[in-house]
Amino acid sequence: MTATGRAPVRGTRAPEQLLDVRTIYAEPAALALDRGQQVVARWPGADVVEVTSAQRVPGVHDDAASVDRWVRTKTEVLALGVRKTLTARRNERSANWIAPSTANGCAMACSYCYVPRHKGYANPITVYANIDQVVGYLQRHVARQGPKPAPDQCDPHAWVYDIGENSDASVDAVVSDNVRDLVTAFRDLPTAKASFATKQVNRGLLDYDPRGRTRVRFSVMPHRMARLLDVRTSPVAQRIAAVEDFVAAGYEVHLNLSPVVVHEGWLQEWAELLAELDDVLSPAAKAQAAAEVIFLTHNAGLHEVNLGWHPKGEEAIWRPDVQETKRSQNGMENVRYRLRWKQVWLQRLLDLMAERTPWLTVRYAF
Repeated sequence: MTATGRAPVRGTRAPEQLLDVRTIYAEPAALALDRGQQVVARWPGADVVEVTSAQRVPGVHDDAASVDRWVRTKTEVLALGVRKTLTARRNERSANWIAPSTANGCAMACSYCYVPRHKGYANPITVYANIDQVVGYLQRHVARQGPKPAPDQCDPHAWVYDIGENSDASVDAVVSDNVRDLVTAFRDLPTAKASFATKQVNRGLLDYDPRGRTRVRFSVMPHRMARLLDVRTSPVAQRIAAVEDFVAAGYEVHLNLSPVVVHEGWLQEWAELLAELDDVLSPAAKAQAAAEVIFLTHNAGLHEVNLGWHPKGEEAIWRPDVQETKRSQNGMENVRYRLRWKQVWLQRLLDLMAERTPWLTVRYAF
């Protein structure tokens, strides 16, 4: 039973079951740090191969044949490095700042994920071992900001720092204690709040004692489309069921309605999911909840990679008949739904939310 007395949702895989690490590609500087040694110790049977850069491992990230092993590589390979650049980047969408990443890549395999667009033919987890430097940088950065002068769409009181832009922190927590250290650090920063989106329910995080200073954003989408596109993730029903337990454990819990994929019958599927949220969540969970609504963005290069391992998913998300090229905030050339149509579809979904889940404030939508 869960902390709220509900039976756990069946048909899921625990986050630690996503990894069976056989090879760790490691920078020597990372191996010299305690956190690097912790990662290696968690998989004592893995081969440790020293590399110049954990971000560009020869024979992994640059090998087109790696596409055939897309999921297997995510399961069996880790990269271990040192974060070279410590910079908090302004965002002002989901968060005020994007914190320096302590990991990159993911053991899950959502076919629309934007992180592989930067990494070529493989996207295993890269974890950074210099966590003490990252935490120290963030503490100093928060101190320099002072109190937040006015409410904004990120938060009414706190500066919000996204600690999982390029990875999923729920799975990163299986690899090392980096996520625990970040949650602990923000616990003592009264003017700031950590935030990360996740598609995995890791109940180990319930013991972190965040004291309201970390926001977990569970990503949800209609079940049928999630089964097609959210590969190796927790089922959407389990993510919804976990909200109560994470609220009880001291997290702020929001919902990401993401990605919104347009297809025949899409709005009815969202109506059913919104009804499920309204039925399952308690008044206490609803009172603290807010949402982001994010329509699908895709990429031509990722489309070509996906055709090599999951072509069925591409039938739903590669739609040149209704998509157009766009230049994203990070400078990449991606594709989105044609703007004029997207604006209509977005308003239809927002109207549906106002009708079915009036308690769910929309912080951010695009």
